[in-house]
Amino acid sequence: MADAESAKSLSGLLNGIAQSRYYGNKDITEELLKRELYPDLSQDEFKALLEKMVGLVKSIVSADMDLNQIEAFLTAQSKKQGGITAEQAAVLAKFWKNHKKKIRESMISQIKWENTLKGMKWRIDLKSQSRNADQVNTPVAIVEMEIGKNGKESEFLCLEFNETRINQMLKRLAIIEAQQCFKSLQT
Repeated sequence: MADAESAKSLSGLLNGIAQSRYYGNKDITEELLKRELYPDLSQDEFKALLEKMVGLVKSIVSADMDLNQIEAFLTAQSKKQGGITAEQAAVLAKFWKNHKKKIRESMISQIKWENTLKGMKWRIDLKSQSRNADQVNTPVAIVEMEIGKNGKESEFLCLEFNETRINQMLKRLAIIEAQQCFKSLQT
């Protein structure tokens, strides 16, 4: 029973580390984790355990370990003096198996500096007003792009293309596509 209880507490600690360090949940604090998961440990004992687990998780995440790598890593950690127990290694392996994809996605989204294209809509309209009467009822393409970062408010960019500009853009896209095809044939 004590082993199941300690595995449950360690699993909670690892989830708390993931929430606070990788998922951006600021409500998960060291004090909360100690109070809820390890109330019987002294502050120094808890701090040592927390630092050890943060270090192990950080090593696992930075190496983006697959299942074979984590097994070898945890085996080495359990054999070294002052390392982890076999039970802790099992909990760490299960944690990584369950959180690898989500932590990886979180890390990627955090390191993106530039905006991304979140969405694009387009339509063809007929021009109903113009300074020049000969431009009335000519087709125009209207393109609306949603640009932004995840978790931040998006900006919208609206572009209008006349027939000449559409043809120029299509020619440029054809050139780019031809270049991409040529590159893929070379490799």
